[in-house]
Parts: sequence; structure tokens; C-alpha cells
Amino acid sequence: MPSSLRRRHFLLASLSSSLAPAHARLRSEDIPAAVDRVIRPLMAAHDIPGMAVGVTSGGTRHLFQYGVASRESGRPVLPETLFEIGSLSKTFTATLACQAQALGKLSLDDSPAVAMPELGGTPIAAATLLHLGTYTAGGLPLQFPDSVKNLADAVAFYRAWKPRVRPGAQRRYSNPSIGLMGHASALAMQGSFTELVERELLAPLGLAHTFIDVPASRRDVYAWGYDQANRPVRVNPGVFDAQAYGVKTTAADMLRFLEANLDPAALPAPLRRAVLDTQVARYRVGPMVQGLGWEQYPFPVPLARLQAGNAGTMALEPHAAEPLAARQHAQGPVLFNKTGSTNGFGAYALFVPARRIGIVLLANRNIPNAARIEAACALLRQLIPK
Repeated sequence: MPSSLRRRHFLLASLSSSLAPAHARLRSEDIPAAVDRVIRPLMAAHDIPGMAVGVTSGGTRHLFQYGVASRESGRPVLPETLFEIGSLSKTFTATLACQAQALGKLSLDDSPAVAMPELGGTPIAAATLLHLGTYTAGGLPLQFPDSVKNLADAVAFYRAWKPRVRPGAQRRYSNPSIGLMGHASALAMQGSFTELVERELLAPLGLAHTFIDVPASRRDVYAWGYDQANRPVRVNPGVFDAQAYGVKTTAADMLRFLEANLDPAALPAPLRRAVLDTQVARYRVGPMVQGLGWEQYPFPVPLARLQAGNAGTMALEPHAAEPLAARQHAQGPVLFNKTGSTNGFGAYALFVPARRIGIVLLANRNIPNAARIEAACALLRQLIPK
């Protein structure tokens, strides 16, 4: 049996009991064993050096650490260990843009040229910030070309860019797309993106262990990621990296962020509105609904549909986008989720407001999305009564 199939068979066998229907919500004291049953086989199947896991259920928070943050030093994963979360960072970028709108600094229906006049008269100016944040601006690529080294190069790229379709017709997942939304939002708020995230989001949400630029005082708790050759790696800098994939955080802070999304009622009014605006359904795209940052599904959702919505084809290929003109919150239960990866890290988060449940998985290896989602769903099936 090929090694990839062997890993898959081992994980499925290990999770078989976890995926069985649950008939009662797990007691708090039973959650550690349930997490162990899922996470230990996942780590063994994919040679994951270390993981941090967070579960919030019915208002109670549970945090777990496994393995090592550095194979070279043997330093274990601790509650304060920082993991790269890759594209999960986009949920912070989306929240900041919605915060700017709530504060009256911009409208998501603005053209990016409102904040960046140098883009006026170009095809990108026909898109809106909402298009950029939902990857529907007309076909921006997944990454900048290698020739884009700085902001001036990025501006030249946008000015020369030619859309494939009209804005709003097609979703094509893109770092330059949401990166431009984040950059334009920061300009509208008259500050640097990183400083605004710290002041407008991290501080009010109590995320004291979340960073875009990890300070020297915290470098000792910043995990090393491991690539497919088991070399220690960390994320490379790039244009709009902060906006698209730059956040480093702990499982506890990420869980606190999910709890703010589960119940934003206690947040200051502009931030509360911003969080809720990220949860509005914007476009139907194949098996999922695209919002700002978060992607969503009617709950309960079959595992196969959730995996299809997070498949590689969703990131690498364009898909028709059906606008949801009402732009309102779903009437029934909804599962929100987002994956995130860098060369050495893999992250996944989901939450279901109607069930007051959220799950965070942080790993210092970029494992397949399907495996992360299968593990999270195994936990979810145990946490939610049938």
C-alpha cells in the first residue's frame, strides 16, 4: 500500500469511533480524552512535530498542547507557543475592513481607487473593496508574480492587470485581491495596516499573544514549522504578506477570536458590527458560501461537502460566483470555517454560533486540508448532540 494511502487508512481507522453519531454533549471532563483520540492519530499519520488545539463549548474553553515547537531544541509546545496561521489571517483583514466601514472611514462598495488614486482609470478601479475581499474582482491571481518586490511594483501590477470577467461574476482565490482590500482599508484609516490591526482588533479583543511582527521578546516562543523535507522553516516576507497570511498566534488567542465571533454582543458597537459583517453571506460558490474572510455552510454539513469547499481546486481554479443580493445573515444554523497554511504550518478554525462551539487546530506542518477538516469534524460530532 502506498505511504499516502497507508496514512489515510490509519487516520480513518483511528477516527472511526470519533465519527460515530453522538447522542449527548460531551461532559467537560471527557473532552481531553476525545481530543486525544483525534489528535494523536492525526499527528502520527502526518508526522506532525507539534500541535496546539482549542475547543470552546457552551462557554467553557479547553486548550491542549502536543509534541514539540522545535525538533532541534526539543522545546515542547506550550500554551504561549506562537504558530503561523497563514490564510486564517484573512479573517483579521476582513474584520479590520469592516471596522473601517463601521467607523465611517470607507464603504465596502468603494473602489480601491478612492484610497489609492493612482489606480484611477484602470480596470481594477471598477471593482469594489467587497469584490477584493471576496476574491471576485475579475480574476486576480493566487499570488503576485515573482517580479513584484515592493509596493511600487504592486501598484504597477494592478495598473497593468486585465480582468478575465466582470467584477462579481467569478471567484478566484487571491492574496493580491484581499491584500489590496487590506491595504486600501489602512489608507482610509490613515495608519499602517499592522498598527491598525494591533490597535483596532487585537487590543479590544484581548489578543495579547497575537502578532504580525513577532517582537524580539517573544521569539523564544515562536514555533518552527517543518516543510516536506523536515527542514525548519518560517514564513517569507512578501508584498501584502501581513494582510494575506502574516498573523502568528496561540491557540488560546485564536479561540478567544472565535468566541468574539460566536457572541459579539459585549464588543464595542463598531467592532461588534464589524464582526457581524464578516459573517454576512456574499456569494454562493460551488459547495460553500463566501463571506468576508470566513466561508460558510448550512449546519449540519456533510464532511464531504466541507472538504469539497476547502479542496485545492477552490484555491487554484476560478469558480462561478452567484451574488446573494440580500446580504443578510443566514436564518438557520451556520458553520463558519477557514483554513490557513504557510510552507511549514497548517491551521484550521471553525465555529457554529447556534451551538456555541468553536474549534482551532494549529500545527507546525502543512498537512492536507482534508485531514484537518476530518479531524475537526470528528471532534465536532462528539461535541454536539445528535
